[in-house]
Amino acid sequence: MLIDSHCHLDRIDLKPYQNDFSCFMKEAENNQIEHMLCIAIDLESYPAMHDLVSGYSQISLTVGVHPNVQDGKDPGVDELVALGQEKKVIAIGETGLDYFRSEGDLGWQQQRFRNHINAAKILKKPLIIHTREAKEDTLRILEEERAQDIGGVIHCFTEDWDFAEKALDLNFYISFSGIVTFNSAKAIKEVAKKVPADRFLIETDSPYLAPVPFRGKTNYPTYVRYVAQHIAELRNTSFEQIAKQSSENFKRLFKLVHKSLNLP
Repeated sequence: MLIDSHCHLDRIDLKPYQNDFSCFMKEAENNQIEHMLCIAIDLESYPAMHDLVSGYSQISLTVGVHPNVQDGKDPGVDELVALGQEKKVIAIGETGLDYFRSEGDLGWQQQRFRNHINAAKILKKPLIIHTREAKEDTLRILEEERAQDIGGVIHCFTEDWDFAEKALDLNFYISFSGIVTFNSAKAIKEVAKKVPADRFLIETDSPYLAPVPFRGKTNYPTYVRYVAQHIAELRNTSFEQIAKQSSENFKRLFKLVHKSLNLP
């Protein structure tokens, strides 16, 4: 069984499923997708996202505002804590820093990041971290805010082994997306080989970043198996072992108690 540790289910194209989310869920079940973590990127679309998945125990949620979002509400710590108290919410984010898409004085982005970290520490729920072209500041703020006290995930990992080691030391897991299957992703492949077996996750980031052989097309959580298969090849092990290990890691990090996961 597989777990997609990062997807945006409210943004996937349901046309292949007769625009019926329940049909998509049946397909996910048929493809042995045991659980999915649906990630928030703003507060405006969060209520609809929550309603979409509320009836499914095999889907968990996060609350947060993506570092690139500038048009919507910028939540303070108290609001994040209030929203994050719901049982279905198992993490805070995605949050972090993105200097690729945002320009100018990015003090607001750094303060937003700090707010999310502090909310996660109050809630005792892990962080979902997005970082792009901001690795030094990302690590610095994680250290300054003592994010290691709560930990979390560096999602859609695109950095090198040096960054990975520092993130691991800060109590974060490394999550690999379809990018790891790209021929050009040499440094990411090396990290996938080296990361400790008990510290990695797999994800799709769907509907974005579809893995080979679907690169450039719409991504779906069912494609997480291609990420698992590629990592199995890199680590010279079986698909079944990567699926089992990544699922165990996910459950340990998020301490899920959903009946669908058959956890004690």
